[in-house]
Amino acid sequence: MSITTGDSVTLEYTGKLDDGTVFDTSKQSVAEEAGLAEAQPDREYTPLTVEVGGGQVIEGMEEGLLGLAAGETDTLTIPPEKAYGQPSDENVEEFDTDELREMLGGQLPEEGAYLEAQDGSQGEIVHADEDVIRADFNPPLAGETLTFDVEIVEVN
Repeated sequence: MSITTGDSVTLEYTGKLDDGTVFDTSKQSVAEEAGLAEAQPDREYTPLTVEVGGGQVIEGMEEGLLGLAAGETDTLTIPPEKAYGQPSDENVEEFDTDELREMLGGQLPEEGAYLEAQDGSQGEIVHADEDVIRADFNPPLAGETLTFDVEIVEVN
């Protein structure tokens, strides 16, 4: 049975950047080899189950799953437009240094640190001086072409 919109699909996957760097996987052995398991020691690496068309994964992944069947493997190459988009200056926010220090209880983040917004998004501090702090809230994978090796485990 080929995957169609609305199907519940369980899959194993490994996501890579153009240079071959593994950024995510459902497989414990791949995570250990890529150093991901060390960075997220509490994460369980198990197959992912999604409803195709439910917006649970990026658009390019949903489109790439359509037509596949249980037991099949495929490599999906997803351009930024169907993944996390291009980086945008609109996602870089500027804060008055003194106001941010007050909001953070007297502490001040340094370049490379992260701020968490009220909506849960994270922004990397890309500039910090006496007057202004800039945080980049673009998704970390914005602008990247992503490659996923997928194995369809089950289709319901």
